[in-house]
Formats: sequence, structure tokens, C-alpha cells
Amino acid sequence: MTELDIQISVEEGDWPSEEQLQSLAERVLGEAAAYLKKHEKQPFPKMAPELSLVFTDDASIREINAEWRSQDKATNVLSFPAFPLVPGGKPGPMLGDIIIARETVEREAIDLEKSFDDHLTHLMVHGFLHLFGYDHMNNSEAERMEGLETRILAKLGLSDPYAGQDPI
Repeated sequence: MTELDIQISVEEGDWPSEEQLQSLAERVLGEAAAYLKKHEKQPFPKMAPELSLVFTDDASIREINAEWRSQDKATNVLSFPAFPLVPGGKPGPMLGDIIIARETVEREAIDLEKSFDDHLTHLMVHGFLHLFGYDHMNNSEAERMEGLETRILAKLGLSDPYAGQDPI
């Protein structure tokens, strides 16, 4: 994958090995980047921008969520763009960070009756789109972002995670 320079860090929690996570991230985010480039005409710099994926636990993500979003609770994924980017804007040398919490992902996967890997894949794509300026703060933004997620996940062989739901 030449579109991205993916850096993996396992900080807390019972995650698969860094090698397994790296392989998954390269496949998932590589497909997401290729989709954005082809179907959304997303430009990429000549030199692959760096993206950090941090795998942690609920306690750590709760602290980060409280500090940066004033929400004192665990969440599944947080994204921190290195630079503000609007959809279709050209990223710089750093895309940003995606932080994912193990226990929340596992709990949600069980509740959704999905495999852990399938739910993790969805959250990677979701966090990745945030780095490119996509959001879900209102219905039209949510419809656009969820549509992209669904189409990217379909390329990865996964079903629509939003089937039967209103946009968030």
C-alpha cells in the first residue's frame, strides 16, 4: 500500500499482535484509501501520509474522551486529524491518529451479533473517514459518511452496518 504510512501502537488491552493489526489495517485502510481515490477523487500527496492507529482499553480512551471532547465515558473510536481537512482536500504529510478501545469494540460486536474483526474493520473505516473531514453531526453529513462506509465495507466483503437505521 503506497497511499498510506500506517503506524501501529498497542498501548493497553488484550489485542491481537501488532503484526496482525498491521496486516488488517493495511488491508482495510488500503481499500478505504483506494475507494476514496477512485470514487471520491480524493487526492493523496506523492509521499504517503502517516497515519497512527492506537489500540487501547476503555480506561485510556475514557480519559482521552474526557480531556478532548468533555465526555467522561469510554467510546469505541476517536479520530484526531493532524490538520483540518475537508472531504476532497489534499492531506499533508500527517493524516492523524485513530484510537480504538478493546472492551467497547468487543461489547458492541456481541450486541450487534458481528465478529470482533468485522466490527473493528468498520470502526477503522469510520475513524479513517473522520481524518478526511467526513462527519455525522447532521443528517446529510451522516448519510454521506455512512454511505461511504457501507460502500467501502462492501468492497471488503462486509454487510451494511447501518441497515434498518436512521442516519446518526
